[in-house]
Amino acid sequence: MKIKKILVTQPQPAESEKSPYFELAEKNNLKIDFRPFCHVEGVSAKEFRQYRIDILTHTAVVFSSKTAIDHFFRISEEMRIVIPDTMKYFCNSESTAFYLQKYIVYRKRKIFYGNGNITDMVEIFLKHKEDKYLLPVSDLIKADIPKFLDRLKIKYTKVIFYKNVSSNLSDVSTINYDIMVFYSPSGIKALFENFPNFEQREIKIASFGDATAKAIKEAGLRLDIQAPMPQAPSMTMALEQFIKEFNKHDNKTDTKLDKTNGNPIVK
Repeated sequence: MKIKKILVTQPQPAESEKSPYFELAEKNNLKIDFRPFCHVEGVSAKEFRQYRIDILTHTAVVFSSKTAIDHFFRISEEMRIVIPDTMKYFCNSESTAFYLQKYIVYRKRKIFYGNGNITDMVEIFLKHKEDKYLLPVSDLIKADIPKFLDRLKIKYTKVIFYKNVSSNLSDVSTINYDIMVFYSPSGIKALFENFPNFEQREIKIASFGDATAKAIKEAGLRLDIQAPMPQAPSMTMALEQFIKEFNKHDNKTDTKLDKTNGNPIVK
């Protein structure tokens, strides 16, 4: 059977975003459904107070995502903390930095950004080494940013502002897809929390990132598609390459010649 249906375990992109998933579906005649297997929940102001962290003792904030920005300013507002104009902001990318305009007057603040990764900003951090940094993170933070800051001997406080929580998928009776796409270990966790008797069988599983791939293998599942890879830096590129190869092979194996009259036999 050819690949026809794909489930992406993330929210559906807006039509205006021109997601490569839409192009993939149209180009390969696929049905692609989007269903988030996990979602983000911010820690409450009450929970944050238990950390005994004073935001205003910090002179700079490190943001690795727009979600981190949202929850930093949410907590600040809930706790009635006025962030001073002197606060510095260090962002992983230009788009993350521009997102700050939602909360501050951008042109009046000291804002720095990298080319997609905080670890690209060695010289910038060294120029501001005397600052005390706040690092708002989720409960599933990767170790690369703390290791980077430790290596530069930067003073920082890592604080959980939001958590990844498994979504309730009780309305999904069966998983009837040819490929399931996962972007985080929490998606695999949610899969088994909602479907404890899940059996992969012929379903192909795709992962984005090493941590997700590791979680898939540790769960005893078969990893069929992995990204990013040198030949496929994006998930949609990896999917398209796999689908073309799979469907090509499927055509060869499913269509055989009848030895008696030479007519094709389709399984």
